Amino acid sequence: MIIPVILSGGSGTRLWPLSRAMRPKQLLSMVSNHTMIQDTVTRLTGITDIADPIIVCNEEHRFTIAEQMREMSINPSAIILEPFGKNTAPAVAISALQSQKNENDPVLLVLPADHVIGNTVAFHSAVQAGYQAAMDNKLVTFGIIPDAPETGYGYIKSGSKSGDDQVFSVDKFVEKPDVVTAQSYLDEGSYYWNSGMFMFKASVYLRELEKHNNDMYNCSKQSLETAAMDMDFIRLDRDIFANCPSDSIDYAVMEKTSEAAVIPVDMQWNDIGSWSALWEVGDSDAKGNVTHGDVVLEDTNNTYVHADSRLVTTVGLNDLVVVETADAILVAHREKAQNVKEIVEQLKDANRDEAIIHHKAYRPWGAYECIDHDSRFQVKRITVNVGARLSLQLHHHRAEHWIIVQGTARVTCGDKVFLMSENESTYIPLGEKHRLENTGKIPLELIEVQTGSYLGEDDIVRFDDVYGREDKN
Repeated sequence: MIIPVILSGGSGTRLWPLSRAMRPKQLLSMVSNHTMIQDTVTRLTGITDIADPIIVCNEEHRFTIAEQMREMSINPSAIILEPFGKNTAPAVAISALQSQKNENDPVLLVLPADHVIGNTVAFHSAVQAGYQAAMDNKLVTFGIIPDAPETGYGYIKSGSKSGDDQVFSVDKFVEKPDVVTAQSYLDEGSYYWNSGMFMFKASVYLRELEKHNNDMYNCSKQSLETAAMDMDFIRLDRDIFANCPSDSIDYAVMEKTSEAAVIPVDMQWNDIGSWSALWEVGDSDAKGNVTHGDVVLEDTNNTYVHADSRLVTTVGLNDLVVVETADAILVAHREKAQNVKEIVEQLKDANRDEAIIHHKAYRPWGAYECIDHDSRFQVKRITVNVGARLSLQLHHHRAEHWIIVQGTARVTCGDKVFLMSENESTYIPLGEKHRLENTGKIPLELIEVQTGSYLGEDDIVRFDDVYGREDKN
């Protein structure tokens, strides 16, 4: 049995302003009509003896991931919630321990949630070869056959063949090189990009982790033993997980074990680590431009333009990245696209919301976006999914006016419960308990006008919430 372990803990800061901490790139549709995590899971279809995946994610993303899996009719065997990131080694250790609860000793296929693989047939072939090597107690990594002297990836140097013609021993792992060194790796022919994808028996990984990093092993084990079930999620204890050492699989295990193996593969792989990577994998026009959204170009070449909420036009541009969202615009040279993360750090240092959240905020019940605001009022457009409902709550500092635009709402306001439909409105006084539910068959759309002395999202007192939340609407 192969159990996929999907790692979805990244924040994707190099793809700001589209990717942000509260909705990072793996939860977005970047290269197809599906999100990146949906593509990651669905490309497993066709692999022999594949089980439902284990997903490891930040607790803030739990409802979005659960909903995206439901949209694809995928039922994860577990969704493990990390209170904060501790890199990949502890996440995989906890997943390995969890996997052994239902299977004696499954083979784990560890996949980041945010990679693009163009050749699924080659990917499936590599996984089958990896399965055989894993059954022989090898810890397998997949090395991408390089086609350029890439300086943004670590490399793996292969050694001698290890059984199957596709499998080699690992001679060494090397850090990200400079361009001269990367070219020498390309010329030499036995170096491969480190993809961050792995395959091994759960027991073998745990054995090697216990041998080489006993503290991490013990803390991972304790974190799962003390975890709480929260609806369909496994919530790790914050205090115990905080004591867990932070490290990657490569450093914690793969560089130290004598059982490492590498399978070289050409599967049109890209980790989409920057906007320039999206330009590389996108469908370009005759002038080398890749566009998304409402875009008009004039005298523009080899440029990536992403329009998220309005018309974007360019004149006389070459080799640039232009990304527009409702609340931020990025303009960068393609060769400097990796440095976008420095902008994000500046925004975080200045406590700017644009580093963390989008103009449109997603919630387990739907979404909202601010369309106007001032010191004592705020106007939101709210969408409530079919069958969903907000918490029973009150606000100390604001009153609310609701105007239904589409659908049917069930409203609780104090002791009154009543239905509202299109073109009807109601008033929620300051300090009054209230709740909004979608009892119809289509998404509920409404305009909310807030008035008061303080309009922050933390002015919420909850009395009942089906999603188990404590502090965010």
